[in-house]
Amino acid sequence: MLSILQFHIQNHFPYLKDKKLLLAISGGIDSMVLLHLFHILEFDITVAHCNFSLRDAESDADEDFVRTTCEALKIPNYIQKFDTKQFAADYKLSIQLAARKLRYNWFSELLSEQKLDYVLTAHHLDDEIETFLINLTRGTGLEGLTGIPEKNENVIRPLLKFSREEIEIFAKENNIQWHEDSSNASNKYLRNKLRHDVVPILKELNPSFMHSFQNTLNNLKQSQTLVDDASRIVYRKAVQEEEHQKKINISALKQLNNYKAYLFQWLKPLGFSAWDDIYKLVNAQSGKQIFSENYSLLKDRQFLIVTQQNDASNCNSYAIERETLEVKIPLNFKISRVDNISNVLNTVIFVDEEKISFPLEIRKWREGDVFYPSGMNGKKKVSKYFKDEKFSLIDKKNQWLLCSNNEIVWIINHRADQRFIAKQTTKKIIKFETKA
Repeated sequence: MLSILQFHIQNHFPYLKDKKLLLAISGGIDSMVLLHLFHILEFDITVAHCNFSLRDAESDADEDFVRTTCEALKIPNYIQKFDTKQFAADYKLSIQLAARKLRYNWFSELLSEQKLDYVLTAHHLDDEIETFLINLTRGTGLEGLTGIPEKNENVIRPLLKFSREEIEIFAKENNIQWHEDSSNASNKYLRNKLRHDVVPILKELNPSFMHSFQNTLNNLKQSQTLVDDASRIVYRKAVQEEEHQKKINISALKQLNNYKAYLFQWLKPLGFSAWDDIYKLVNAQSGKQIFSENYSLLKDRQFLIVTQQNDASNCNSYAIERETLEVKIPLNFKISRVDNISNVLNTVIFVDEEKISFPLEIRKWREGDVFYPSGMNGKKKVSKYFKDEKFSLIDKKNQWLLCSNNEIVWIINHRADQRFIAKQTTKKIIKFETKA
């Protein structure tokens, strides 16, 4: 196993030899074998152990075991104790998901604080099989059937080539000690039930099951690369990327043999999951929306518009005091007193200070808002202005107004209200300018 791993690293991860590695060590057989392998190969390693406080004295015993082992091997180590149950309750997560979030958030902090390069975990081939079956039972796309990635950003899983049986043989042959997690014996969790009841039957039906499964995974991964390539090519043809949004052209989408597959590829990484509703959105009326945790998907005429949600868009009003010279939220605003008017652009407005009242307000538009557009006679509804200027629903939602006593001074970056704009004869001129 040692020589096979060494050869695998040389071919797939040759850069690891000069890097500082953080090994995630639980104390179980898989992680202890990982620790000893990389210690024998003389990599620059540091150990991280998470005590999730889920098994009382047993969890504390695992912590002591990992610490003692690292001290004996003279390996730097970090131990973190978590109140996982409380974290899960606070954020309404399952225990497993809570532990995962706590673990990887802490690993990320350690990489930054200790100037380490990669996290190594002890996932192996049996873990891949179990993950495959879990995703299969829950329903998934091709990506969910390609197993656990060997490298995912700064997380590397070098033992995916090896089965649990191979790891156990290596541990026993080399007198490696480990702690058995008592929860692994319980069928309370789906993964354990698959491990104890389903996988043994598959191995019994096909003695070469592990080898066959590896071949299947490799074939699926190759198919996934074809899907990714096709997705990128079509994306460039059908999607317009703008500063704060992405516009999916519905007409171009409908020309595809199976546009649903492309929507799935583009939107799944953004956290969308209501696929039936998303597919119906293509033929829905304008104004229909679907949300993920951080994004919205809006049907607007001939486009599906993806916009990232942010804290600033959730607040509808901001005050500007007389002495304010710069604003960062919701827009990057610079305010100055000037002696004359120059550089009249969409991003700049010159206002007669004697015609406005502080504090000014930056707010979103409201139904019924009217203003007096510069260069025109009379007033106009803001909604009518939006329609005439062909604002999309997302544009209207994101548009900010500069107001004085609830009267519109400026549809920011678009049109000033002629009642407030400064003239060459104006004595007190304020310049408002937005910055990118």
